[in-house]
Amino acid sequence: MADDTDRRLLRHLQADPAQPVAELARRANMTEATASRRLDRLRRRGILKGAQAVIDWRSLGWEVEVSLRVTLDKTDPRAFDEFLAAARQVPEVLEIQTFLGRVDVRLNVIARDMDHYREIYRARILTLPHIADLEALMHVAEIKRGESLPL
Repeated sequence: MADDTDRRLLRHLQADPAQPVAELARRANMTEATASRRLDRLRRRGILKGAQAVIDWRSLGWEVEVSLRVTLDKTDPRAFDEFLAAARQVPEVLEIQTFLGRVDVRLNVIARDMDHYREIYRARILTLPHIADLEALMHVAEIKRGESLPL
């Protein structure tokens, strides 16, 4: 588990992930060596998974986002694994989540425009194996995105 000092360090890190360790240490009120050791320990323990580039795909011309709720035909014991393996191969699928309940899987799909989405839907989504039911929810607006934890 992370202690209060680790959480303080993580709070400052998620506020500005690109800041140098020296600045992070100053803001978290510790030495640079201590901050480095703690960050290394958080990485080794799997708490801090690393940094990544967040790209605004809309600014690159991808205008359509659709959330697909998928119910699988689970009469085949391989349905989940086969569906997930095939869905991972669709480049426009940005996110795959599995659930317990009526909906088994949610796919987050992007497209350049509605014509492109129809093409993806017909050629790549409807051909995925073991689909029993499919519901599409068109994304209208992003109100809140939880990028940081309440540490």
